[in-house]
Amino acid sequence: MTQQMVKKQITLAVPDIGNEELEEINKVFKTGFLTEGSTTKEFESAVADYLGVKHAIAVTSCTTGLHTVLECLNIKGQDVIIPDYTYPATAEAVILAGGNPVLVDVDLKSMNMTEQNLEDQYNDDMKVFSPVSWAGVPLESKIYEKGKKLGLKCLEDAACSLGAKINEKFVGGVADFSCFSFHPRKIITTGEGGMITTDDDQIAEKCYSYKHFGAKGNSFDMIGTNYKMSNVLGAIGLIQMNKIENIIKMRNDKAEIYRELLSSIGYITPAYVGKGTRQTFQSYTCYVEKEGYRDKIRNALSDENIQSQIGTYALHLEPAYKNLKRAENLDNSEKLFFNAITLPLHKDLTYEDQEIICKTIKTTLNG
Repeated sequence: MTQQMVKKQITLAVPDIGNEELEEINKVFKTGFLTEGSTTKEFESAVADYLGVKHAIAVTSCTTGLHTVLECLNIKGQDVIIPDYTYPATAEAVILAGGNPVLVDVDLKSMNMTEQNLEDQYNDDMKVFSPVSWAGVPLESKIYEKGKKLGLKCLEDAACSLGAKINEKFVGGVADFSCFSFHPRKIITTGEGGMITTDDDQIAEKCYSYKHFGAKGNSFDMIGTNYKMSNVLGAIGLIQMNKIENIIKMRNDKAEIYRELLSSIGYITPAYVGKGTRQTFQSYTCYVEKEGYRDKIRNALSDENIQSQIGTYALHLEPAYKNLKRAENLDNSEKLFFNAITLPLHKDLTYEDQEIICKTIKTTLNG
């Protein structure tokens, strides 16, 4: 009996980490000071300098960053508009801070919330909205402008967008407040971790206090919690920041290969590319136009030992969020939930891998 050949596994994501990060961690170990300290502060400064913002505040995740800002903005009892098409963390942060998420639809192409989605659900009692620059696709500048016109503070869930640009300005320096993620699937990683960025001195001071149990000097002026980032994670982040431009270039180069290979297939729309923007392509997410074929493609890829993922979630379809306030029309969010697919994209992905992936997609769609 002949042994069946095991097909090469093509993984969805691979973090860009190596010996440099280990060496920096070892430096921290030698100091014996492992909790948040000078190394984390260096990491915060590196991010602030990179983005050109006054404050970068390291926290334990993007989710806890969002929660921290919302607590410091005191949104208890207030409605906060968020996109329906997002990971649950966007809604969870609002709920944890005592607010009421209001789910709105997104644009089918960019998969992001638009200024019209915001305006349609706005009411005079609102103070904050929280859009998502999903998968590293920057929001359109119009939504920031609309928020300011309506008198709203913008808290951007920019989990996937460190290094993305809108008209040459970095995401993280456009919204009033932005939060980034350093999960292993994000642009840079510290294992887990996040960063708040802002130019608002008053709220930045409150955020620093909130993540340190509410401490301010030797007293406790507010109720807070422990969202500090350790020096160990800060050390990884410092090295990762040295790599960020190369990582983004690599992701854009491989995204362009996908675009070329997928464009000739039909029934599938390559990942969106906005005008006047630089994307991070944290996820390479396509829209399958042929109804019911997204899951068939995922199954076919799995048969070839290729990992894939959906895009993200339509929150109103999830049991935990079905009773949240929402816009009447969430059609695009539902379409994306059932038809978007995320393909592998990372440093170890070869051109031949991408050819195999696209060939499998083509065979499935034309089958």
